[in-house]
Amino acid sequence: MSIKSDRWIRRMAREQGMIDPFVDGQVREPDGQGRKVISYGVSSYGYDMRVAPEFKIFTNVLSAIVDPKEFDPKSFVEYEGLVCIVPPNSFALARSIEYFRIPRNCLTICVGKSTYARCGIITNVTPFEPEWEGHVTLEISNTTPLPAKIYANEGICQVLFFEADDDDICETSYRDKSGKYQAQTGVTLPRL
Repeated sequence: MSIKSDRWIRRMAREQGMIDPFVDGQVREPDGQGRKVISYGVSSYGYDMRVAPEFKIFTNVLSAIVDPKEFDPKSFVEYEGLVCIVPPNSFALARSIEYFRIPRNCLTICVGKSTYARCGIITNVTPFEPEWEGHVTLEISNTTPLPAKIYANEGICQVLFFEADDDDICETSYRDKSGKYQAQTGVTLPRL
């Protein structure tokens, strides 16, 4: 298994639609109004995905219990906007702008961007399994005692791509086992 470079990521995006929309290069320059942006797009050995402007922010206003087996939508409030404020010591779900189609011989791991991590904001994403496709549901934790800003349409975490050797491709892919999050769109809640 080997980590893949920007050349491989570009080729797979062009030829197989692995990332859509695909940003060919690292965007880090100020936007059209002179505001700085948190970088996104292809980098040397990964792809910095962006967070879409739709969020589910967890709240205890209705005293719901978070139960992954019987998830109660009263656990969160829905919000759409260019800046999401995650309350202190709280959590939000969001989704990627990009839609991913992972090849059968590939697995990804996502890591948070250092700009957010240095502010106590942790982005968790489970691995994209071989032949999984969809928008990525992002789990964003504010570990600080202060409110935290998340900027929509900007970078949130980096995807690293690992390709299996030709003689070691998986027997069963995510698509083969009809995974419950296959082809998800929007912010997807837990499913059993």
